[in-house]
Amino acid sequence: MDSTAATALPDLWDRLVGTQTDPDLWVVFATMVAALAMVLPHTLWRVSRNAITIAHEGGHGLVALLTGRTLTGIRLHSDTSGLTVSRGKPHGLGMILTAAAGYTAPPLLGLGGASLLSAGRITLLLWLATALLVAMLVMIRNAYGALTVVLTGGTFLVVSWLTGPQVQAAFAYTVVWFLLLGGVRPAFELQAKRSRGGAGDSDADQLSRLTHVPAALWLFLFHAVSVCSLLGGGRWLLEV
Repeated sequence: MDSTAATALPDLWDRLVGTQTDPDLWVVFATMVAALAMVLPHTLWRVSRNAITIAHEGGHGLVALLTGRTLTGIRLHSDTSGLTVSRGKPHGLGMILTAAAGYTAPPLLGLGGASLLSAGRITLLLWLATALLVAMLVMIRNAYGALTVVLTGGTFLVVSWLTGPQVQAAFAYTVVWFLLLGGVRPAFELQAKRSRGGAGDSDADQLSRLTHVPAALWLFLFHAVSVCSLLGGGRWLLEV
């Protein structure tokens, strides 16, 4: 190994595990407002919701693997819906956890991201997100899904490698705020669809069939996880 590579590897490791300076409080509030602007207006939400779908389906896929199921593929669609297919027992704890992971994944990822940011691990957050997107890309089984994940992962890669600390901090805080805030809305959308008699094969309904627990209680769990994650994550983000 030449001297340049020997020097670069420790520098790269230090950059990854090292801490970065917290942004000013106004940046934290500005990124929160930016995230709200992507979540509240219906027109923008129709586009930005694709990122929540990536986290949703990624949650299904990750938990399927962790519980010993065989992940066969993930599809992301232009209407912001998605489908994750895994093989294994059609019942039992593994299937229940896999089904429950979708709506809970975005807010929990936001909570984990907020924890990293509160510890000053901005670069680590960006690189972990990039790694997860690359791993997810391997399991994507349709062109639109592949394009969505490539564009999202490419954005993280460009920001983490080609921009300065201030831009990285603003981007990271926007992403985490978006996961926390955007993780709340899908459960309300599902509740509205079910009140109109739709979404009969939703995650909540599948969980109801698997556990014989009313779908409304699973929907309550989705609400509880997303709201608690927002409150806890928001508190961490604002403690700068």
